[in-house]
Amino acid sequence: MQSSFSLSCSQATTVPRSNYTFDSLPFAPSKPINLRFCGLRREALGFSSLSRSHFRRGLQLHTPTRSKRISASLVDNGSPPKSFDYDLIIIGAGVGGHGAALHAVEKGLKTAIIEGDVVGGTCVNRGCVPSKALLAVSGRMRELQSEHHMKALGLQVSAAGYDRQGVADHANNLASKIRNNLTNSLKALGVDILTGVGTILGPQKVKYGKAGFPDNIVTAKDIIIATGSVPFVPKGVEVDGKTVITSDHALKLEFVPDWIVIVGSGYIGLEFSDVYTALGSEVTFVEALDQLMPGFDPEIGKLAQRVLINPRKIDYHTGVFASKVDAALIATGRAPFTNGLGLENINVVTQRGFVPVDERMRVIDADGNLVPHLYCIGDANGKMMLAHAASAQGISVVEQITGRDHVLNHLSIPAACSLILKSPQAREKGETEAFEVSVAKTSFKANTKALAENEGEGLLRPDTGEILGVHIFGLHAADLIHEASNAIALGTRIQAGVLNQKYHFFLPETAN
Repeated sequence: MQSSFSLSCSQATTVPRSNYTFDSLPFAPSKPINLRFCGLRREALGFSSLSRSHFRRGLQLHTPTRSKRISASLVDNGSPPKSFDYDLIIIGAGVGGHGAALHAVEKGLKTAIIEGDVVGGTCVNRGCVPSKALLAVSGRMRELQSEHHMKALGLQVSAAGYDRQGVADHANNLASKIRNNLTNSLKALGVDILTGVGTILGPQKVKYGKAGFPDNIVTAKDIIIATGSVPFVPKGVEVDGKTVITSDHALKLEFVPDWIVIVGSGYIGLEFSDVYTALGSEVTFVEALDQLMPGFDPEIGKLAQRVLINPRKIDYHTGVFASKVDAALIATGRAPFTNGLGLENINVVTQRGFVPVDERMRVIDADGNLVPHLYCIGDANGKMMLAHAASAQGISVVEQITGRDHVLNHLSIPAACSLILKSPQAREKGETEAFEVSVAKTSFKANTKALAENEGEGLLRPDTGEILGVHIFGLHAADLIHEASNAIALGTRIQAGVLNQKYHFFLPETAN
């Protein structure tokens, strides 16, 4: 049966995009060129084969443009209470809120956390925990399916298979276990878990409650907003949870399609392409910018494409933007979950949904003033949309409100797909601050441990002198990156690495 895949496309321009923050991309469409292709005609148009699906999938594509940034600040709205129910109230019980709550208790603060859904937030329930569970399965499947790899190790394995429901249960059970652990840890330390949606009424005052029930009002000397994020869905795309899905739906693994379109080729799309292809699906990427993985360091991106994209059942279209789809996984990033917070009650205006904060996570109002005793951490402020960054920010805030000034060094916070400054950014910093930037590289092919596991493909790349950034692609990169993170946090010079001997013959030796 012949399948079809229709696109309406316009020439896309190159727009720099952060790996962690996403504009609410307004459309600036030029007149679209309507293309339809099926069978051999697809090849004539320069697209790779799409013999995938038994039903039509449509995408309408436009050029993204950059959103204009705005400023924000504070005016008085109501009077602060004279006494407080709590020392600290945290709105949102994700990883950031949980980390802040534990540190607050350690510092002797009477603490409450307000959660309208379930403890653990995005990371535990709809993000890094279930996704890493699925990636663990896909990694083992891929290894077992590689006859060459197994033969090189002297192993013989019969055809590998999987039980979809069993894989889904593995991810769900892990999320449930972590969620229960976080909930129990809060209760054990005496943190009050207040169930309901939190809304700021005024200075140091919050209401919470469930629909259909009376609201409760509580006060606190300090308040932290930690409401996290939700999948970003471009305008014009309607998610139905069945044929058009987001990562929230995909993580449930209710089905494994023969073919799936993934809109967006950042770390979310890349992870799902790994899972789906390992389980037998064919994948088509649709990327708005002119290259795959546009947020990655260019050299790392090219290597990742050679290893993770080209050998697999993946094709792609770049320089096009999907505004309407009939069937696809939308992996275009995350958007802050800040609607309904009551920010208007304290004269705070969001910037593309993000709560404006200073370097100490203190909230800034529409007039450019600091809102007293109000902080925002994690995805809601957009500084670095990672769970462990939210936790680090929360701990930093608690340090401040208990009398120790602290400014978090975001450059030392590792990311799974990219870290700190990419090479062009490092060179720009060097030109601005009048110092020379050089690059040092080492390969996993020179590491005995990597070769023993038949995993010699990879690259460790520090941008040198003062360590401005490190990029790792290869075996256990997510573990190795912490050494670089610590070095940057401590201001370690790269020359000191030679004197910091590693255990022979393991992977950290590559850093030397």
